Amino acid sequence: MTLHPAIEAGRTAVITGGASGIGLAAAKRFAGLGLNVVIADANAEALDAARGELGNAHVEAVHADVSRPGDLEALRRRALEAFGDVAILMNNAGVGGGGGAIERPEAWRRVLETNLFGVLNGVQAFVQGMIEAGKPAAIVNTGSKQGITTPPGDTAYNVSKAGIKALTEGLQHSLRNIPGCQVTAHLLVPGFTFTGLTHRREKPPGAWTAEQVVEFMLEGMGAGDFYLICPDNEVTREIDNARMTWAMQDITQNRPPLSRWHPDYQQAFADFLARETGGG
Repeated sequence: MTLHPAIEAGRTAVITGGASGIGLAAAKRFAGLGLNVVIADANAEALDAARGELGNAHVEAVHADVSRPGDLEALRRRALEAFGDVAILMNNAGVGGGGGAIERPEAWRRVLETNLFGVLNGVQAFVQGMIEAGKPAAIVNTGSKQGITTPPGDTAYNVSKAGIKALTEGLQHSLRNIPGCQVTAHLLVPGFTFTGLTHRREKPPGAWTAEQVVEFMLEGMGAGDFYLICPDNEVTREIDNARMTWAMQDITQNRPPLSRWHPDYQQAFADFLARETGGG
């Protein structure tokens, strides 16, 4: 596997939401590649356990709430004081449980402040310094397929992840227009993944592990991909492409929003999916 040039032994990865799931799997993988690792999490108990799993050498664990800009500034200072470098910034912390458009305003604020503003706070705390360091570096922001196809259900979560997509696209556009900049941005879009957010004790057969997501992420970063859209054991990239295309065509073809779940369009979508994936 070709790795992103920022992934080099002796350099440093900072990972929010690093005490569990994809974040912890990434921390273990980066540590295995010889990087220093700084994990941040709002769950102090899980953070202590994760640090124990990672070992104490070349690892820092920082209790931080990503919704607070000051916590991200403190995280940056801690990383630089400990290791003098940030090569990888993985803005991964996230929560669900927001709600629909006309309910639960406090839950909306919690989801948006953690998922969307947490990523923004990380970007604004770290990225300028990464640019000025003049070395290869990378930012990975964890989005979601729900931020692209926006299915019915947790609208607040969808909005937060759609915002991360737009933010990361704009960030990469800015980076590639800075002369001499060696920093890249990437949007990680996991598929069905067995993590703490799934609220299940055993991995469902259709889910990927967090470790599989991290391997896919590393491979895509090494290939220079921006969109790191993971399949899983049930959904192929061809199915994802068809679903995303259909969602965009709601606009271009003036269909009702979320027509994939509209009873008048169910057969049309099924036929479209079969054609796009070779099933009919």
